[in-house]
Amino acid sequence: MLDVGPALSRAARAAPPTARAARRALVVGAAGALGSAVLEQLLAAQRFERVGALVDQPIRAALQGFEPVDDEATALRDFGADAALVVFDRARRAFGRERAFVRPEPLALPALATRLHAAGVRSLVVVVPHRPALLPMALQQGLASMDEAAVAALGFEHLVFMRMAQAADATGGAALSAPQRLARWMLSQLHWMVPQREQPVRADTVARVAAALAVDLPDAPPGTRVLPGALLWQAAQQRDARALVGAWLDRPGAKARL
Repeated sequence: MLDVGPALSRAARAAPPTARAARRALVVGAAGALGSAVLEQLLAAQRFERVGALVDQPIRAALQGFEPVDDEATALRDFGADAALVVFDRARRAFGRERAFVRPEPLALPALATRLHAAGVRSLVVVVPHRPALLPMALQQGLASMDEAAVAALGFEHLVFMRMAQAADATGGAALSAPQRLARWMLSQLHWMVPQREQPVRADTVARVAAALAVDLPDAPPGTRVLPGALLWQAAQQRDARALVGAWLDRPGAKARL
């Protein structure tokens, strides 16, 4: 069981942000392994005055720079986040503070994005799991049917969908016959023989890229983008993903049509 407390404590030891970087970021879905990693990376970035996480139960903020944000319109507006990251992650048994974190559902993404936009969020990053095949089928189907066009139509200045390279494979199994599903399962067991470049990246890499996007999006040309899986693999080979993400954001070809 992964406890987010020690990881967040390490990130919170950093020096307070400067006035030049007085921004606020909000994480929706901080309970899972990926969500907690995103929250840790945002705190460690030292580029946000406050980093919040959406909660539906009372929670004490014991970490420097961290603030729980109630899941209701007034609290969202009062927090004043300019960047938000919606993290979809596999469910796990929650303990302590994790029980308080809101777990977003893919089918509710348009409604959630509408609330975030109304609360003043201008940069939105939607993070899907780095290994969707490990998710329950209901969540896989939800990820496949997310209404990205509806979210893009809301008018965010910056919108990024971090769709992982394996997402398409993970969502098509329901339509296969029993022999086809068995063949797919047998092939999946050979992942240990797959070259490292073709294997899914770790959650901490996804989190580093997501945090870099939240930091750099205000300086990038406005638009809607879909981040390619190849960029995540490149980021896994580097300690600092910011230069890689910055170069990708400035490329006209990085924008997507939904």
